[in-house]
Amino acid sequence: MKKNIIFALLALLLATGCSQESANEVNNNDTLVPVTVHVDGFSVSQEDFAPTRTPSSLESYSNINAVMLAFYEGATEVYKTVQLKGDATFGSFTLSLPMGNYTMVAIAYYNHETASFGLTSPTAAAYAGEHAFDTFVKTQTVNITNTTPVDISATLNRINSLLKVVSTDGKTADVTNVRMTLSAGGRSFNPTTGLATVNTGFANTVSTSNNTGTTTSSLTYFFLADDEQTLNVTIETLNAGGDVLRTTTVNDVPFKRNRRTVLTGPMYNDVNLAGSFLVETDWLDDVTIPF
Repeated sequence: MKKNIIFALLALLLATGCSQESANEVNNNDTLVPVTVHVDGFSVSQEDFAPTRTPSSLESYSNINAVMLAFYEGATEVYKTVQLKGDATFGSFTLSLPMGNYTMVAIAYYNHETASFGLTSPTAAAYAGEHAFDTFVKTQTVNITNTTPVDISATLNRINSLLKVVSTDGKTADVTNVRMTLSAGGRSFNPTTGLATVNTGFANTVSTSNNTGTTTSSLTYFFLADDEQTLNVTIETLNAGGDVLRTTTVNDVPFKRNRRTVLTGPMYNDVNLAGSFLVETDWLDDVTIPF
């Protein structure tokens, strides 16, 4: 009888121990782990993208005024926030996440009323408004396996291309806008690959407030479907009513990610514009600008 009682007590103790171990495992899985992310710089390899080639701080880089940070567990978004330039902690994020395996996406961009920006997954982001802007991205895997605080430093890289159209003649008084239509590329991109998710092309219309008789410079930021791509570019000048005044198409224009392609030619005089544009295709030496 005594032996039976002793065996019963031992079985009860073993069961209690197993139950406690399982409870500890559940509690560990629910524990939030402190995570700190520092967007501590942009690695900018460029063909004279910026007006100067001297190192600049994140705060002083005028082409960027917002940083978005998101964490995904598989396809599920578990955290997302945006910091704007002027915030006291601009570029430094503090959060807590449960233990698990995540994909971190950090995007620095220019927040503008004409270009709302959205991130929906590690493979889908887009400018939904009228324009795209300079864009820097970092996507990486983050595995949190214990309760030790996690500190991440992320260097973002530019993934967009830039078209610059420069007139060699002076603007006429009837022109208020310049429209640049690209035959491929787009305003949406995959943050993981840095490539465009739409390759159907688009039209970008920008205002020109230059004085009559002065030359103009018009910009279009966009994303390529490959690291290098050849596009056709149509350039139109418009009046205040949206009527097309003059137009020309430049075929087989080369573009490259993180590079600027410049088209130079007459835009405003009543001349045959076909074939009159020059394409600047030589890349300058790569320049890395740390922040």
